[in-house]
Amino acid sequence: MYKKPIIVFEGIEGSGKTSHIKFVENFLKKEKLKYLKIREPGGSSNAEKIRNLILKKNSSFNKTTDLLLYLSARSENIELLKKNFQKKIILIDRFIDSTIAYQHYGMGVNLNLIKTINNFLLKDIKVDFTFLHTVDKKNMFSRLKERKNLNRYDKFKFNFYNKVQNGFLKLSKKNKKKYLIVNSNLDIDFNKHQIINQIKKILR
Repeated sequence: MYKKPIIVFEGIEGSGKTSHIKFVENFLKKEKLKYLKIREPGGSSNAEKIRNLILKKNSSFNKTTDLLLYLSARSENIELLKKNFQKKIILIDRFIDSTIAYQHYGMGVNLNLIKTINNFLLKDIKVDFTFLHTVDKKNMFSRLKERKNLNRYDKFKFNFYNKVQNGFLKLSKKNKKKYLIVNSNLDIDFNKHQIINQIKKILR
């Protein structure tokens, strides 16, 4: 019997997390393991509507509205998460740490406010393991240039992304056993190998 954990992929724009989550998906399919994959913001139908609102190029919400929209999208996913919690492996592209890293460390929103609403929404739903992807300035911007469509969060100055990435790293230090730092400046096959190896350990 394999474990059914919640596994999260975190990192700033251009850090490779979305590519790596696809590698894990392919591995799970090959092993014929049941899983659910969602992204934040997004996932359920209503959460995807909120995602489109948040990320529109011409949106100009203040930082508190941004936070509440992100958490509203998460609220729309709660039933989906509850339905699959401990029944399937759950893969999430951005989750709790992203809210804290972007909204608190990046934008300066009160941390207690974020934690209070988040705890109210999630209750007993806990993350089992996080892959935190890091990337340098050169690689981040070169990868963003390759994207056909840039959203509002792809257009900040590097100082903002640097604060967010440092925020992620601070969060990872609080419980190192539940994080793997993935240096996305390294060869993609090397990172794929170490991620899949870690997935195998998590599922034992």
